[in-house]
Amino acid sequence: MSHRSITEEDHYLFAEGTHQRLQEVLGAHPEVDGGVVFRVWAPASPYVTVVGSFNNWHEESHPMTRISGSGIWEAQIPEAKIGDLYKFCVHTPYGGFKLHKADPFARGAQLPPDTASIVCGSEHLWGDEQWMERRRSFEHTKEPMSIYELHLGSWVKPDQAENPSLQRTPDGEGVVPGDAEVPSGGEFIGYRALAPRLVEHIKKLGFTHVELMPMMEHPYYPSWGYQVTGFFAPTSRYGSIDDFKFFVDYLHQHDIGIILDWVPAHFPRDSHGLHWFDGTHLFEHPDWRRGYHPDWHTSIFDYDRPEVRSFLISSAFHWLEAFHIDGLRVDAVASMLYLDYSRQNGDWLPNQFGGRENLGAIKLLQDLNSSVREQLPGVLMIAEESTAWPGVTGPVEHGGLGFHLKWDMGWMHDTLDYFSMDPVHRSHHQNSLTFRNIYAFSEQFCLPLSHDEVVHGKRAIFEKMPGDRWQKFANLRLLYASMFAQPGKKLLFMGAEIAAYHEWNPSTGLDWWLLQYEPHHGVQKLISRLNALYTGNSALHERDVSPEGFEWIDFNDSEQSVVSYLRKTEGDTILVVLNHTPVVREHYRVGVSSEGTYDVILNSDEREFGGSGTGTCQSVVSDRVSQHGREQSLLLTLPPLGALYLKLRNNTELAS
Repeated sequence: MSHRSITEEDHYLFAEGTHQRLQEVLGAHPEVDGGVVFRVWAPASPYVTVVGSFNNWHEESHPMTRISGSGIWEAQIPEAKIGDLYKFCVHTPYGGFKLHKADPFARGAQLPPDTASIVCGSEHLWGDEQWMERRRSFEHTKEPMSIYELHLGSWVKPDQAENPSLQRTPDGEGVVPGDAEVPSGGEFIGYRALAPRLVEHIKKLGFTHVELMPMMEHPYYPSWGYQVTGFFAPTSRYGSIDDFKFFVDYLHQHDIGIILDWVPAHFPRDSHGLHWFDGTHLFEHPDWRRGYHPDWHTSIFDYDRPEVRSFLISSAFHWLEAFHIDGLRVDAVASMLYLDYSRQNGDWLPNQFGGRENLGAIKLLQDLNSSVREQLPGVLMIAEESTAWPGVTGPVEHGGLGFHLKWDMGWMHDTLDYFSMDPVHRSHHQNSLTFRNIYAFSEQFCLPLSHDEVVHGKRAIFEKMPGDRWQKFANLRLLYASMFAQPGKKLLFMGAEIAAYHEWNPSTGLDWWLLQYEPHHGVQKLISRLNALYTGNSALHERDVSPEGFEWIDFNDSEQSVVSYLRKTEGDTILVVLNHTPVVREHYRVGVSSEGTYDVILNSDEREFGGSGTGTCQSVVSDRVSQHGREQSLLLTLPPLGALYLKLRNNTELAS
């Protein structure tokens, strides 16, 4: 490994805000012949030194030299080596006041609560060439994407993994996923031990991708990773850089994509971090009306500063290139876009034109998304954007932000509100189910049931469901079946597949013991079936972002709280009928366009899913009886709080 010299082009691109790989020249870079070159950006500082384990943290042993007008400092230290701890001792413009700062470009960091940076190297040899080559031709609009969101530290805990036989599922399978060796002791299972366990679980359930809550180093574990101090360093809680690369590589070799949450919206005010880095507001906006986040008590990046945009763009490219990550889900995009986000009148500063739009943040997102599309084909950029900002997934050249996908927060809130109602009241709220289709194709959407919906007193998804225990499970199965039938990519947070009773607690593992009980095990089987149907039938995914892929049969039967529609693509059509009441609907007629035999490929009330076995479960032949404006129709028995998927027999594509 050898460091690269910093060039005039580096200085120019950095100052322009378009540098995409600053980590190649800033930070700590081991040399082939020994020693380490350190560089840091601290333009306001009159004097910077490197302190670390190689000089017993002596502040004057290794002064740095200012090498540019942009404020970059450099030191070459022969005695430093890979594995050494270090920080920068930054003298501020205010007399003798000094700050000990972690490296903003550090590749590794100490295990919190310790805060030093680590000189890192990498010896990992990638084995995912086939995946990376296939990824180049990935068409996200046409291919199935079913995402399993998880928090790595609380998916399974060491005490659970060491006792996989404490509880058994009804079919005799172990509850705790996998049987890989787990190191004894410690609060977490590491990247290498988690990889085979996670792969086994994902393969069993049929998800195509995992989404990891932020893996960047963060000092405060209860922030779940959303208050980042190490924008270039995977958290050391689960292992080293190469351990994390192994994790990614292992998933890729088993055909599982990896999306990371990435947080350019704000950063914590910890003394060792980016805040007040050189004694000035270097990374954060200097005006509190733009530089302080009232919701999270954090600092907001100064997006108007070109060097800050270069820093963030370089962070994104680092994860996508150095770690082979397949996509970034950009957190809290709305808070970046609006200058008045979560602020009262007088507490925000308008832009130069008097508006509320954060022009610097818009430029950052557009530049980043354009560069990813151009340089990294197949990589996804996903926005968690909670407002109606126009063109989030629109082309940058037409004024859009250029994301590939946007989380559909409106669908999430409307759907959960509806499913939380007692079924007796649902007839008055049919619009909550149908409203989405007014805007469903205005953006390219992902449908999320994410971690945000099962914390802070919101209750587990299961506990949101009304009724007795049987109705709760039936409602939950109907919710998932409805979600997988809707246009849009899918995302479920861990615990959804076991019908978790309790809110997610990042300090404990999931309640895997629930799977010893038939209803919980049945929900897991349903998720597996839904993923198989979704990925195996082009009608359910190929036109996710196109209105041609969806057609209403009937959305007017609010009295019985039943909706029916088609998901379709060329040569493949699936009929979806959803009954949102606990009443069995016998002799329920649904219009169809084609004569023939329709096979039921899903009944969410089947006994194997924990249901009652009610409803049409095999096949049904169409009648020449007009209904819903169609010449043919099917006479069905709709299961209580149940979903039916039906497919015309002898279609060119068989159901899974």
